[in-house]
Amino acid sequence: MDGATPVTAKAIAPETAPSTPAAERVDTRLASLRAIYIIWYRDILRYWRDRWRLVASLAQPLLFLIVFGSGLSSALGRGALFGSAGGFTYIQFMYPGIIGMAILFTAIFGAMSIVWDREFGFLKEVLVAPIDRSAVAIGKALGSTTQAMIQGLILLVLAPFVGVKLNLLTVIELIPLAAVLAFGLSSFGVALASSMKSLQGFQVVMNFLMMPMFFLSGALFPLTNLPGWMTVLTRIDPASYGIDPLRRVVLSDSGRSSALVDRFALTINGQVLAVPLEAGIVLAFGAVMLGIAVMMFQRRD
Repeated sequence: MDGATPVTAKAIAPETAPSTPAAERVDTRLASLRAIYIIWYRDILRYWRDRWRLVASLAQPLLFLIVFGSGLSSALGRGALFGSAGGFTYIQFMYPGIIGMAILFTAIFGAMSIVWDREFGFLKEVLVAPIDRSAVAIGKALGSTTQAMIQGLILLVLAPFVGVKLNLLTVIELIPLAAVLAFGLSSFGVALASSMKSLQGFQVVMNFLMMPMFFLSGALFPLTNLPGWMTVLTRIDPASYGIDPLRRVVLSDSGRSSALVDRFALTINGQVLAVPLEAGIVLAFGAVMLGIAVMMFQRRD
């Protein structure tokens, strides 16, 4: 009996000792996945409950579409592309850009919740939880992506009022394109918000970056026959590669030829980029920005 006791202890010890770290690692991963879901669900719930925010975020795109579009339509109505026989009206050209505008603004300002949570202490409670800090960046990016995608797709109901025809296949094609653009811009916003400490500072930086990104994206004018310096800026603007495929898909069912639609398309060295390639560029940009956001959260005290 006395000799059997040490053998039993040795037999049990190797089994119990390594099992604890393994269980902890599994629990940490599961907790991180659950944290991503909870952070995503919290942002979506706050977005859904704030109906005034939903209405207000639609006001600016509608203002651009109705006032800005109608005003320039009269000036561009006799142009080679706008208003001519077989061409598009300026409002039809501008309509996909307004969808991109709604996605851009919602995605960037959706990341503002990170700074807001930091100021009110919620972010500190999340960061001390037994989860990987990357869960915070991923959850926030996915939450902002979902909000921006919904916000942009809501504007599809305006298509009949601006003379744009949409069918079910077109809408199905638009959903992943809107999701990719929303993800790229949301990850960009999360990466910037992760280094900001005040809400005022974030708003200043975002306004400084958002408006150039929007105006250089081709939402309001074709990205052809531009000055050299502006052409360079439009090609390094990630929003350009997200709004251009939206426009090409939306206008493809308008009854015009594909050659006319491609006259608005984004080109590099005279070559029209394929829609999957443009989506891949935006997706890669979003992945890089999300990686930067993850590193910022890992280094934060």
